Amino acid sequence: ENVLQERDLFAFTAQIAVLCDRQARLLEEQAELRQLIDCCRASEEDDIQIIEQDWSGNFEWDNEASNLLLNVFGISTFRRNQREIVNALMSNKNVVVVMAAGGGKSLCYQLPALLRPGIALVVSPLLSLIQDQVMGLAALGVSAAMLTSTTSKEEEKEIYRVLEKGDGNLRILYVTPEKIAKSKRFMSKLEKCNRAGRLSLVAIDEAHCCSQWGHDFRPDYKNLGILKKQFPKVPMIALTATATGRVQRDLQEMLQILPCERFTSSVNRPNLFYEVRDKKQVAADVIEDIALFIKETYPSNESGIVYCFSRKECEQVADALRKRQISAAHYHADMDSGLRTNVHRRWSSNQLQVIVGTVAFGMGINKPDVRFVIHHTLSKSLETYYQESGRAGRDGLPSRCVLYFRPADVPRQSCMVFSENTGLQNLYAMARYCQSKQRCRRAAFFQYFAEQVQECNGMCDTCAFENDVVEKDVTEYGKSLVQSVMDVAESDKKTTLLQLVDLWRSQLRQAGNHMSGVYGHILQSQTGDKEMSKDDAEQIILQLILDGTLAKDFQHTAYATNAYVKAGSAARLILQGDLPSCKRKVILEQCEKRGPVKTTLDDCAMQSGMARMLDKLRQTLAAADGGLFPYAVLSSEHIKRLSSQVPTSITELDEIIGKTKSSKYGEQIITALNEYTTKNTDDPDTKEASSSKRVATTGGQARQTKRSRNA
Repeated sequence: ENVLQERDLFAFTAQIAVLCDRQARLLEEQAELRQLIDCCRASEEDDIQIIEQDWSGNFEWDNEASNLLLNVFGISTFRRNQREIVNALMSNKNVVVVMAAGGGKSLCYQLPALLRPGIALVVSPLLSLIQDQVMGLAALGVSAAMLTSTTSKEEEKEIYRVLEKGDGNLRILYVTPEKIAKSKRFMSKLEKCNRAGRLSLVAIDEAHCCSQWGHDFRPDYKNLGILKKQFPKVPMIALTATATGRVQRDLQEMLQILPCERFTSSVNRPNLFYEVRDKKQVAADVIEDIALFIKETYPSNESGIVYCFSRKECEQVADALRKRQISAAHYHADMDSGLRTNVHRRWSSNQLQVIVGTVAFGMGINKPDVRFVIHHTLSKSLETYYQESGRAGRDGLPSRCVLYFRPADVPRQSCMVFSENTGLQNLYAMARYCQSKQRCRRAAFFQYFAEQVQECNGMCDTCAFENDVVEKDVTEYGKSLVQSVMDVAESDKKTTLLQLVDLWRSQLRQAGNHMSGVYGHILQSQTGDKEMSKDDAEQIILQLILDGTLAKDFQHTAYATNAYVKAGSAARLILQGDLPSCKRKVILEQCEKRGPVKTTLDDCAMQSGMARMLDKLRQTLAAADGGLFPYAVLSSEHIKRLSSQVPTSITELDEIIGKTKSSKYGEQIITALNEYTTKNTDDPDTKEASSSKRVATTGGQARQTKRSRNA
């Protein structure tokens, strides 16, 4: 009778474990579905707004907007949604913009700032971004200023006088959110500016920082709702590169802009190639891999970013890259502000190839020609990774995003995020992204942001390579690992992931020597008497954590938070898996062979001789014009068009780069192009441009002859 009772108790316990596991999975699916519903509702509301108001129609400011677009900003056509956003803002509507990096968010408020009379207020979270934009606008002849910690007393006094009196031609004023929250004097001057009818619009950049559900919440952003309270008739535009439906509604409530017009662009960045690489255990080997990738893929010193987990790692990685003849410098919050600014300027001016930074550097980048972004360790969420990797290729040219992944990096991040809303859930989604050897990288972004899946076109490692992926059943390993964790717990001890790896491998090694017990059986049947590697052990443990078989246990000390491994809600399922109702397998994807690339990657932005010549020219012109950044003189798109069209007169040049830049640099550009085409008659760009001009000329003459005959 006792045997029957024990058997029944065992069966009931197993069934309870099954139900608990099912409950955990259903709750996770429920959270994902709620997020999907939120995004779908937001999308439906956007569709309704577009139907009610067609912002792509004709407006009275169209001609002036087109003139400013070309002749001031040097842009020939609007990108997707830009024209509609400008029209909505010009019509005094509050606007929320979700637009991927490189989509042209800044123009959405800078152009209306020039179209509307008065001063536009722009709130931006990072000093480096503000400095870049103010300097870039000055190069375009636009009067812009900033009120930050680096602003001198004299400059601050002059700005306050302009706000109060209306003197001067200031059009755009940049401030940090701290200025709004903590400076009563500034808010008083801004109130006087508004009462005089000279506050034209308010722009909130990186608006996702308002929401605690966002990936980069900033407390000072909570106070920005006061702007709408004090200036209810001034149109406000909030911009971000990423925001789920929940984050969008949250920031609208925080900023008090309900209702508003919302414009959402696709998260797809077709010019970015996403790749996850295995990260070696030895730090020097990881740096060697990164250095080799940079040297082989970007021999012409194209710009890049390397993201690291900590400030100490930033310094170590930058130093190691320099020792390998790569021009690199670190960037983090502990640096002196002057030194940090100097590093940023050198990199933006192409004097440094690589900047090694923490995520604090993420939003402060205005450089469009970043050709690669490398993650030395994984990000805390897919949203954060999308933002950080999205700093590459903002000029639309092919760029690479490479993430080096090792399961042991997950515990370090988990200690930082476990107290955040859905922190661990987001981190584990990021880990699944890295663990997967078969799923398209883009598909993960589409699912996360509840967007319809689009073709990858071979622009990620799982779609570009002919991978031979095998799904391995490591259930027996899982059982032994769970038992090891339980044994540690019974002895009132704790184990980290790395400690568990060493403990378990030691147990396997001992069992293999004696070929007895459960470990000997596993070693013999699944590894062929080969020793379990650290990499494989880490992969299996992480998979058990992602499956809920193992879990994290966080313990606080006076100096840090430690992440230990404990048995999870589904631990008993794997131990009791012999019962029919409790069958549970642990599957690990492994890439056994990587075949040839199925797509051709064009990584070099400056391939032709003419393009390289123009790149050197813009650096020379930028240095001569007060140390501007080269992309402020000529963008990558400008160089691309100049190389294909090869203008021979200022009039032709005006149509490509606009009159503002043409008046400043036109003579030097035309001279350089003429000299190059004379010396390099065999250059493909020269031949193509000459052919195009002959066709255009012949066509024009034929049309003129036809008109003469008709007359």
